[in-house]
Amino acid sequence: MAASSPYEQNSTLQNILLISGIVLIALNLRPALAGVGPLIGTIRNTTGLSNTMLGLLTTLPLLAFGVISTLTPLFTRRLGIEGTMALAMGILTGGLFLRVIPTNFALFGGTLLAGIAIAFGNVLLPSIVKRDFPNHTGIMTSVYSSILGLGAAIAAGISVPLAFDLNWGWHWSLGAWGFVAALAFIFWLPQLKDLTLPRNKKTFLTSLKELGNSLTAWQVALFMGLQSLAFYVILAWLPEILQDRGLTATSAGWMLSLSQGMGVVGTIFIPLWADKTNDQRGLVWILLGMEAISLMGLLFPDPFLVGLWVSLIGFSLGGSFGLSLLFIVLRSHDTEAATALSGMAQSIGYLLAAIGPTLFGALHDITEAWVVPLVFLFIVAIAKLFAGLGAGKPQEIN
Repeated sequence: MAASSPYEQNSTLQNILLISGIVLIALNLRPALAGVGPLIGTIRNTTGLSNTMLGLLTTLPLLAFGVISTLTPLFTRRLGIEGTMALAMGILTGGLFLRVIPTNFALFGGTLLAGIAIAFGNVLLPSIVKRDFPNHTGIMTSVYSSILGLGAAIAAGISVPLAFDLNWGWHWSLGAWGFVAALAFIFWLPQLKDLTLPRNKKTFLTSLKELGNSLTAWQVALFMGLQSLAFYVILAWLPEILQDRGLTATSAGWMLSLSQGMGVVGTIFIPLWADKTNDQRGLVWILLGMEAISLMGLLFPDPFLVGLWVSLIGFSLGGSFGLSLLFIVLRSHDTEAATALSGMAQSIGYLLAAIGPTLFGALHDITEAWVVPLVFLFIVAIAKLFAGLGAGKPQEIN
């Protein structure tokens, strides 16, 4: 008989608070970035920043993801998983409110703080699922990864209306999510009564070196990184691409919201499907085929079938994201292994992803068209296919 999970040992109230905390944290891990894309043109007109510099608004958090992901185990050794997550929500709240201040320094500084906070959440959520829901990893991965996508969809859809229809301006449109982050912080506080400190005496560097010798760990990391590169490029630049196709800023924002909404569907459906099979390589083929078709559709210089293309790329990227998170859980043998693999995968992955938005913007600045940048994403999709086929093999990292 399998050992009971912490979830099964908790009271109903404890489980409600735990799941509510996870859901609220997940809801906060994308709006800081998703709300920027629809407002890129307004921010450029207000600040005078170039497309390359504007790409940094997405790249800067990704750099923070890459660096902080490697340091997360050092924080959990002292603060526990619960304390580190509370620290993350506090930092996120401060970073989001900092962006309300109308200066470029506050804009980039708040974005950096938000990136640091989100990095902690990115690494720790798979560990919490592995620890508290070992018998329900598929459904819990679907739950929190879909909420991640929901937060992105909401932020993408309402950022322009908040800024203009309600006359909040783009600073408050971006900063208002600080209230939601504060709510997540409050709901997570009950978890601090029992801190989970690592039992493994191995140092973080030792664990990282061991993972560095695993081909599967590298394949998981590359799949996550290439998925994230494409996701954050679409998040930052899809509205600009669509506005050049003739859509209004509001319509382009809602198309990004549709994309993110379909991503939610992908993150719900794909991990549940993947958890029911030992070999996930067939799913990798399906998702990457959908992504390739959608990129070819976006190459059309008019808005023909644009709703279909953004839906396909949203579903494929959302499904790939959910699958990459499930890979971390499925390829790990315990909670601490999941934390180490999550840290490695997200560190390497997001450092790789960090080049995406800025490079994509730079390619557009150089060519003054979207063809070359979109071909770049097609090449990324091919590389992701090969990484995913390795990560999808049914095996655990020792």
